[in-house]
Parts: sequence; structure tokens; C-alpha cells
Amino acid sequence: MRIAVIPGDGIGREVVREGLKVLEKVEDLFGISFDFKEYPFGAEHYLKTGETLPDWAIEDFRKFDAIYFGAIGDPRVKPGVLEHGILLKLRFSLDLYVNLRPVKLYHHSLTPLKGKERIDMLFVRENTEGLYAGSGGFLRRGTPHEVAVQEMINTRFGVERTVRFAFEYARKTGRRKVTLVDKANVLIYAHDLWERVFEEVSAEFPEIETDHYYVDAMAMKMVRAPEHFEVVVTPNMFGDILTDLGAEIVGGLGLAASGNINPSGVGMFEPVHGSAPDIAGKGVANPLAAILTVSLMLEHLGLWDASKAVEAAVERVIADGKLTPDLGGSLSTSEVGDAVVEALEVVV
Repeated sequence: MRIAVIPGDGIGREVVREGLKVLEKVEDLFGISFDFKEYPFGAEHYLKTGETLPDWAIEDFRKFDAIYFGAIGDPRVKPGVLEHGILLKLRFSLDLYVNLRPVKLYHHSLTPLKGKERIDMLFVRENTEGLYAGSGGFLRRGTPHEVAVQEMINTRFGVERTVRFAFEYARKTGRRKVTLVDKANVLIYAHDLWERVFEEVSAEFPEIETDHYYVDAMAMKMVRAPEHFEVVVTPNMFGDILTDLGAEIVGGLGLAASGNINPSGVGMFEPVHGSAPDIAGKGVANPLAAILTVSLMLEHLGLWDASKAVEAAVERVIADGKLTPDLGGSLSTSEVGDAVVEALEVVV
């Protein structure tokens, strides 16, 4: 299987190195062969060449089975340049219309929520429409009467394929409930579409229970009773916000994996913690999000046994307290990566 690797900036390079170490161990243990090809795109490349992500690279990526991405962002580059020029270009050009974000508690000591032992939900975030579609503009910019308009784009096609993915994923993984999160009581046009589509698609999956929350109520319920949720499907902006809340209630962004998926094309998989320039190069970055992202990628590639083994190895490392400082441990980035590789040998 061919994997394109974009380590990117800051701690991205450090955590991707550990993820690749785990993938190499997966090759040994499961008899799988990966062909990795690294690409230089990120801040350094942009500062040297003025290039973010050229069109030829997009065509290159279509030939791969998956893209393994580290992080982008550098204080030397204006905010938005790399995000739009690389990440959003990848999402839109490859039509990665689902952002898949697990929110899973691997050890009770990691959650700030009192008495919670089990949190295991999966967010399906629409990834190419909504407020992130880039539709809008300025009127009288730079004047006291400036008007800025940002439009929320919701197409039936885009909504339906995202909702359908959520139900199909629930069925495939044995989850019994799908929750829709929107704000249809205020966004009476855009989110009325979401509610109608959700109702229609759910009728095709009678064995799966359905549930519905407005986004503000959802934020409260995630803190009070996160165990209530299994699969959550939601528009782009709400998914962006709620998944960071989800990450925080299970241990922080150092454990937050994600997949940007088009089921019929190449997927792009990245930890969501960003480039963290303040700790880059210090060897203290938590690689577990990048390693859990490897697990998601393996699942997407149909390598279910390998995916579950990587996740089990991470869970074992957490239980043993072999952690970086952000989670209360004292190990370095590479030492945690080594611990996951050792745990893989035990769990397989």
C-alpha cells in the first residue's frame, strides 16, 4: 500500500516519525508492505519557494492509498496562508467530505469529568461545505461602514452523503445510535435541510436508534453525560468546535486523531493538535494522537486487525503511565513511540 507522508511543521515532523515507526512494526507483525513517499510541503518549503501545494502534487496524491499528515503552522508565515493553501486545498481538491474524529477515553485518570469511566463517541463532521466553503466578501472594506459577509453553504448532495456515511459507519462498527447536532431552531433554512435529510436517511437503517440535539444543548450534555453518545453527525463549524471539547474531556489534543475521508478516494489522516511551535524540537510532544491517527488510517485501508492492535497498544501504554509531560509523564516523544512499538508485540 502506498502512503504519502507530509510531516509539515513544528512537532508534526516529530510525531509523524513515531507514527511511521509504528507502521514499520505493523509491517513486521502483520505481513503488510507499505511504500512511503515523503513530501516537503509546509512553512519551510513555502518560505524557500513561495509555493504552498502545487496542482501536480494533488494529482500525485490521487495515486496513493492514503496521506499521513503531521501539522502545519509557523509564526513566520501569516495565519491562513498554509491552512488555506495546503489543508483546505487538500480537503476540497480531493473532496474529503467527511472529517472523522473519535472521542474515546482510554483511562479514567485522563478525564476532568468526575466519575466518568466510559466515553466512546465518533463524530462525523461535514468537511467541505457550511461556513468553511469560502463564500462571502467585503463591502466598503477598511471604512467605518464596512460589511463582511460569510455564507453558510448546505447542499442536499453534501448533507445526504455525510449523514449516510454516519449511518453506514454505525452499522459497520456495531454502534447502535446516531445523533444529529444542528441549530434548526435558529438556522431555519440551512438546518431544516439537515433535519429532513437525517429523517429520510435514517428510515433506511431501522436497526439504528436516532437522537437529536441543538448544538448548545449538545455542548452541555457532552460534559454532563458523554456516555449517551455513539455516532454524532453535524455540520462543519459545529463539528470543529465540539470535537475540540470532546478531545478535552478525554485527555486533550495530544490524544486527538482525525481522518479526512472520501470513501471512494484517497483519505488524509492527521493528528489535530497543530504544529505547537512553542515546544517544537524539545522532544516533549505527545505522539499518541499521531499514532491513533495511524490506527484510523489502517481501519480506512481495511486493515482492521492492525488498526485494533495499534489502538490496544496505545491503551496499554497509557495504562502503564508511559507518557509525555502533557499527560503527567516524564518520557520523551521518541520514548513513548518506542513504548507503543513494544506494546504492539505484546497485544498481537
